[in-house]
Amino acid sequence: MVDVSVQGDRVVFDVEGLDQLWALRTRLQIPLAHVAAVESDPGQVGRWWHGFRLMGTSVPGLFAAGTFYYHGEMVFWDVRDPAQTIIVSLVHERYKKLILEVADPAATVAQLRAALKGQTAH
Repeated sequence: MVDVSVQGDRVVFDVEGLDQLWALRTRLQIPLAHVAAVESDPGQVGRWWHGFRLMGTSVPGLFAAGTFYYHGEMVFWDVRDPAQTIIVSLVHERYKKLILEVADPAATVAQLRAALKGQTAH
């Protein structure tokens, strides 16, 4: 699971617990300006093939955590339960998408969309 917070002009994604071991990452910090979109679409996540695993762990049907190469793009996954995931689309970053399990997808999507809206208002 990943804890998401907005800290100034950055979004911080803290990988929690044993997921740090499986994903080989503890934290991702992304400039808010590089977040293109955020959504929650469990049906889409459940259907996706994760891609070729570059670094991390994948147990089909159970979980995916780490860096994957998918359709020519780098994607970071940390998912056990597709129903609890968000998809963060990025620009100007190593990863094209972050597919993350969070405690409350609706609240996390709302938080990030509000931060993005606030950024464009300035």
